[in-house]
Amino acid sequence: MKTISKTFLLGILTLSLFSFTLLDEPTKVTWETLRDVTFKKKWSAEESMFILYPTFGAKVAGLKDKEIVLTGYMIPVDVDANVYVLSANPYSSCFFCGGAGPESVVQIKFKKTTKRFNTDDRVTVKGTLKLNADDINELNYILTNSDLVL
Repeated sequence: MKTISKTFLLGILTLSLFSFTLLDEPTKVTWETLRDVTFKKKWSAEESMFILYPTFGAKVAGLKDKEIVLTGYMIPVDVDANVYVLSANPYSSCFFCGGAGPESVVQIKFKKTTKRFNTDDRVTVKGTLKLNADDINELNYILTNSDLVL
């Protein structure tokens, strides 16, 4: 039986550890990636109005339930309840006040109460991406178990 060299075993061990490290790293996502979605107007009898419902493209669907990192502008919705939205654009040109679309905002659900953010604080957030196509009371993109990346 042949003996395996220590160098070979050390190389295999290093490669294995490197592979596991890569698996644990969150995916860095750009706002361009989140634009891989189309919207269709559907009548909502409950709301008595047309609502935009998303169909997520392959790029976005592949990120579902994955840990991602995203940078954007913070929009405080309810600071006492720790409710924030991350936007691709500053507040003056975001989805709510400007001409951007619903794919340009992500609802942030922090793991724990965080510091208070000011409107347009530019931050990077890490969390698990959830895709919402049905609940009109939440945004289409939701980042759960979120933490601020320093």
